[in-house]
Amino acid sequence: MEYNWSNMTAERDKEQTMIIAEFAIFPTSEGASVSRFVKEAIRVIEDSGLKSVTGGMSTAIEAPDLESLFRVIGQADEALVKMGAKRIHVDLRIDHRLDKKATIESKLKAVGKS
Repeated sequence: MEYNWSNMTAERDKEQTMIIAEFAIFPTSEGASVSRFVKEAIRVIEDSGLKSVTGGMSTAIEAPDLESLFRVIGQADEALVKMGAKRIHVDLRIDHRLDKKATIESKLKAVGKS
């Protein structure tokens, strides 16, 4: 089944919606050290133009819509495949806020960590 994320989000007011995702991707088939794969996934995310903040275990990504988010996730996955990964683990958590614009920074500020 193929989804058309553009049509699903076209009716929403772009000023009032924001997706904040926590994303981690790494191969489980390439031994104990996978940092070269993680570095490449981070490069893909940073090159996407979406705002991101990388931590020790995952990267937070701000996206205006699901289409943009899933595009960069697909690109990160494809990069690991091209590097030879045989099995890839993906963790993804999404906060899709529709009532007001939210950012990584606003979430941190709300808990006193900005």
